[in-house]
Amino acid sequence: MPDLLRVLVVEDDPVAAEAHRTYVDRLPGFTCVGIAGTAARALSVLSQSQIDLVLLDMNLPDGHGLDVVRRMRALGNVTDVVAVTSAREVSAVQAAARIGVVQYVLKPFAFETLRDRLSAYARQRRAAEAGQVVADQDEVDRLLHPATVSSVPKGLAGSVLDRVVQLLGNREGWTAEEVAAELGTSRITARRYLEHLADQQQALRTQRYDGRSGRPKVEYSWVSES
Repeated sequence: MPDLLRVLVVEDDPVAAEAHRTYVDRLPGFTCVGIAGTAARALSVLSQSQIDLVLLDMNLPDGHGLDVVRRMRALGNVTDVVAVTSAREVSAVQAAARIGVVQYVLKPFAFETLRDRLSAYARQRRAAEAGQVVADQDEVDRLLHPATVSSVPKGLAGSVLDRVVQLLGNREGWTAEEVAAELGTSRITARRYLEHLADQQQALRTQRYDGRSGRPKVEYSWVSES
């Protein structure tokens, strides 16, 4: 395996595409070598360049992401694919698994979510290329259904962080109190997650004025699409 895994981002939203490029380039062992905004462009790049992994959106202006994968396989291209999409239908997830999509990441997501998935992918790929063998059925099951080791900051839970990201992606402007009410946690706990995203430049802090006396509230909005 080369020192750096070469990644192609396939995403028609320019803001989201640049966010995904930034995420990939932050990951040790990975480099983004290009962005394709259409299915046709993605297939063209794949036919001309050495790509190790495709981060693939499902909803492209000239076709569905799964059709891109089917066309790749028909042409003999076995490049690995990670779906990065807002498509939540069970049928879409099942269809992706049937044609060999190795990971399925729902938008919006925190950087740590993509980091964990791609790190797990890289570990599995290294093991395969080193010729390692499985010891038992449990190890087979882990390979087929890899569990990621959370690398979120100490004291934060990955599942809760993803839930906060989803909330921010669904509506602009959330206070810690509002997020706490949705999560069923304390305001302090909700604020820790929001502050983490703000520190990572994934959420923007602004002031909310309600026209009443008293101090304004801090509200958080999702930065870019990712």
